[in-house]
Amino acid sequence: MGKKVIFAMEVTMAKEKTSFLSIEISKESTQELLGRQSVRTTFKLTEKSIDALSILAGQLGIKQKSLFDHLIDDGSVLRHLARESDQFEIPQQRMAKTYVISRKTLKNLEEVSTQYQTPRDALVELSIERILPLIAREKEKHEQRKKVLEKMNTLFDEAEGVFDMATQRLESEDPVYQRVLQMIKTINSCREEVESCVERGRKIEEF
Repeated sequence: MGKKVIFAMEVTMAKEKTSFLSIEISKESTQELLGRQSVRTTFKLTEKSIDALSILAGQLGIKQKSLFDHLIDDGSVLRHLARESDQFEIPQQRMAKTYVISRKTLKNLEEVSTQYQTPRDALVELSIERILPLIAREKEKHEQRKKVLEKMNTLFDEAEGVFDMATQRLESEDPVYQRVLQMIKTINSCREEVESCVERGRKIEEF
């Protein structure tokens, strides 16, 4: 059993009663929490790798830190990449890029780098290459989303025509007018959300 640290917090309960809440944190739990701490570290990567990480994080709606940690966190995969790194030539054209990653991820990367005598930058480059097929799939999804948006724009134009007709022929209190108004608001809200999703994916078009 790891050494436990006990924190006692005074809690004021209803009817002016006071009690103490104890929280036990083991040594293992403390180490796990420390591993989740964020650190800043710099790598020299190709522009393609930097863009790939940024684009996929944006497409998935997650932070680059989360994606980076996910790629490097699996020690067995990282060791596999290190064993095959002798076939990898580090490109000459690289850029310094600073990332915020977890302390655990950095430790894992440095341990594998030392064990296999493989540069950290090479391990990161190889790890990012694993997501290139994902970007290809996301790029295809983006194209399909654009086609759906085109159809939604056409649908909205037609809905506007129906709304104009209802405005000209019905009073605003009429139940049919109210349903048409509700319809066009709903269509427009959905259309704007899809449009926003498509706009967020524009960067992937040039990748």
